Amino acid sequence: MLRRIAGILLLLGLGCLAARAQGPVSKVWVPDLGNGSYKNPVLYADYSDPDVVRVGPDYYLTSSSFNAVPGLQILHSRDLVNWTIIGAVFSQQPPLADFQQPQHGNGVWAPAIRYHNKQYYIYYPDPDRGIYVTRAKHPAGPWEAPVLVKEARGWIDPCPLWDDDGQAYLVHAFAGSRAGFKSVLALSRMSPDGLRLIGDDVLIFDGHEKHPTIEGPKFYKRKGYYYILAPGGGVATGWQVALRSNNPFGPYEDKIVMAQGKTPVNGPHQGAWVDTPDGKEHWFLHFQDQGPYGRVVHLQPLQWKNDWPVIGSDADGDGTGEPVLTHAKPAVKGPVTLATPATSDEFEANSLGLQWQWHANPQVGWAFPNGPQGYLRLYSVPLPADFKNMWQVPNLLLQKLPAAQFTATARLRFTPRFEGEKTGLIMMGLDYAYLGLSSQGGKLLLAPTTCTSADKGSAEASGGSVEIPAKQPIYLRVSVKEGAKCQFSYSLDGQTFQPIGSEFQAREGKWIGAKMGLFCLRAGKTNDAGNVDVDWFRVEP
Repeated sequence: MLRRIAGILLLLGLGCLAARAQGPVSKVWVPDLGNGSYKNPVLYADYSDPDVVRVGPDYYLTSSSFNAVPGLQILHSRDLVNWTIIGAVFSQQPPLADFQQPQHGNGVWAPAIRYHNKQYYIYYPDPDRGIYVTRAKHPAGPWEAPVLVKEARGWIDPCPLWDDDGQAYLVHAFAGSRAGFKSVLALSRMSPDGLRLIGDDVLIFDGHEKHPTIEGPKFYKRKGYYYILAPGGGVATGWQVALRSNNPFGPYEDKIVMAQGKTPVNGPHQGAWVDTPDGKEHWFLHFQDQGPYGRVVHLQPLQWKNDWPVIGSDADGDGTGEPVLTHAKPAVKGPVTLATPATSDEFEANSLGLQWQWHANPQVGWAFPNGPQGYLRLYSVPLPADFKNMWQVPNLLLQKLPAAQFTATARLRFTPRFEGEKTGLIMMGLDYAYLGLSSQGGKLLLAPTTCTSADKGSAEASGGSVEIPAKQPIYLRVSVKEGAKCQFSYSLDGQTFQPIGSEFQAREGKWIGAKMGLFCLRAGKTNDAGNVDVDWFRVEP
């Protein structure tokens, strides 16, 4: 019964997700140069561990979402450069009760998306529970409630392959933190419907000697060869490995097919090989770890030489490519509309924009869109009983950082009803900072607050406060410059902004980049709550 209820909740949440329209083109990062070329990254945001599938002329991308929900966001493109968010797999992460509180670094790790037998499949690992699969007729959803294909602690990064003879396989890696070992890949047979594994797991590659921390495998077949593309060497400093064999169970030859070389793109690896609809061009999308900005996504040309992929630019002809910073766009038929993932939100719809994610499974009453009146209402939610800092707070409404430099401004109206209620604009990570508006002694006080090493339970430190007139809008802003250095400011008229507090160095979260957004909180429980109405949230240069 509980499983059935969970499935219903998942499906109900997805109707709104798939229906929400995409916002305007970004004002801070557009990879399409407008002259037939593009610049990297094509997604300057934390779409970690990306995987992509092409179906006809359309490309669909998903990525790790960890504890954030809606989880497993789905992006669409017609040319691998212009991307929009079209939906997400679930609005409540299973097991529902476990993810009611933030599970930093847990939840959805590196997924794989595939199209088979007129259905879309996504396989994703929960490193503490096992391998899940979910299916959909359309990538925007609705998606089926995830099914646990394999209960196993430490199995990660699954990827399926349906072979020409009807056999099906699932390759995966191991998380050393759970399994007790890592740097190896294994393969299992799978039922043709992709819903269960068959027989024993078989070790197919050990990377300890040449490719330590090999993980994130993606499984393909081409011209009789089985290929596994997998990153080695670690997230920030590694390289892209190609494995090749005539048999799915090996033995596999190995070759480094892309590395940083002389470029500024560190750790170029883990991603997806796709081709154009006519099969004439081949491309590879991968991430680059940029610390507080997260793992941003680059697009590389891919060529086949002697039945090995060569990714990026191979000027010296040694078969190991280097990342390109700019390149001619993929050749696709027909016009392609300029597009970027949504960032700004005018809150004029009856559902949240698809760019927003909660830090845990959202509960009824946290937020109410009010499209006809053009605002989002957040009610104050009681702090956790053992509150130390925001690391414990589930009702943080956040989105990814969208570029190296930008400003994010929110226009809001705060209506507190009890002493100590607080709302604000936050830059969240292992260290965090926010500009908070609180009700104290019958006054509204605005103050900057920071917390260092929040994951270790550190206390917050607040700066000097400023009294703000009640019952009028206030504008809260964070300006981000190169290196993710942040300066908060505020305004009462939306024109003149007053800096407040010192510059803050944003820091990544647990396996994710820093995220920015909104909150509304209170101490204790009552039979009512204050609220903040957010008129808009705008991301601009």
